[in-house]
Amino acid sequence: MHVGMAAVFQNPHNKQSDHEVYQDELRLTDLAEPLGFDSIWGVEHHFTDYTMCPDVLQFLTYMAGRTQKIKLGSMVVVLPWHDPMRVAEQISMLDMMSGGRLILGLGRGLGRIEFEGFGLDMSESRPRFIECAQTVLEGLEKGYCEFDGEFIHQTRRDIRPRPRTSFRGRTYAAAVSPESSQIMARLGVGLLIIPQKPWDEVAKELDRYREMYLRENGEEAPPPICAGWTFCDENEERAYEMAKKYIVGYWETVIRHYEFTADHFKNFKGYEYYVKMTDKINKYGLDEVSDFFLNLQIWGTPEQCYEKILKNRLIIGYESFVGVFSYAAMPYVEAERNLRLFAKAVMPELQKVPALKEQSRQSA
Repeated sequence: MHVGMAAVFQNPHNKQSDHEVYQDELRLTDLAEPLGFDSIWGVEHHFTDYTMCPDVLQFLTYMAGRTQKIKLGSMVVVLPWHDPMRVAEQISMLDMMSGGRLILGLGRGLGRIEFEGFGLDMSESRPRFIECAQTVLEGLEKGYCEFDGEFIHQTRRDIRPRPRTSFRGRTYAAAVSPESSQIMARLGVGLLIIPQKPWDEVAKELDRYREMYLRENGEEAPPPICAGWTFCDENEERAYEMAKKYIVGYWETVIRHYEFTADHFKNFKGYEYYVKMTDKINKYGLDEVSDFFLNLQIWGTPEQCYEKILKNRLIIGYESFVGVFSYAAMPYVEAERNLRLFAKAVMPELQKVPALKEQSRQSA
């Protein structure tokens, strides 16, 4: 298995200065390659303390210069907030400077505060994302961008530096709603799974995605990449206590940033799934929903973390796990202990696990 780590740069309720958050998170990311992680990931968000990384490609460029071999993943570049021509150039430039280490992750965005901050209509996010994605993905394969659509009007221009290798097979997109996963299948990109709904439901949607991917692209879809908020401790009781405090604390920042207790999603086309999600949160209450989110994540002793990752892998078939080890104002000393224990006791065992297809051949 491929094992990565993600930095999210949270500062909930401004408990630290933003400078202190950045210093701590960058200290952790500097440990990724020496500890043996296969990849380092960043996320993109704007304007709030939820995630203070407004330019994920800039962060990854910084990490490219501080590392030698580790892969660099974007989780995600939110295309509707960008000019696709500029994004294609930035992607090609980063991939060139890093020696082809980029794993490209794309998304369409969900936060009302972010769309309003950029003066964009959320109702246009899905068609705008599709046009941006087509412009960028086709451009990276052809070496130039050219598109004339409803939202994107790009005169043919070369991408310089020219992309050295194809991005097919190393491009993924976050897709929470069933409709989005179908769009990603048509675009020919893999899926990035952010755990927030029952695994059996995710598995069913992945089956439909894989069927459409094969039909549209004439080949099997790549295995999904799965992220997970992680807390690893030698003591089972302490692992639960810390997960309850910090993973649930993270979920509370999700609720606040995306306004999941409000009813605004019904006003925006393309967010019908999130109307249902908001209804469920309001129906069951924050405590029950928080416990549900907690139990989707990876926490416990090293043995328990390992078992949970492999159990979820069997359900949805992922071959890459990306752990988030610092979040919700977790003190640096706890985040580093969490990261180091996982890297020492869990990651090496995961990296020994053969691909599911290989396991199937061995058992046949």
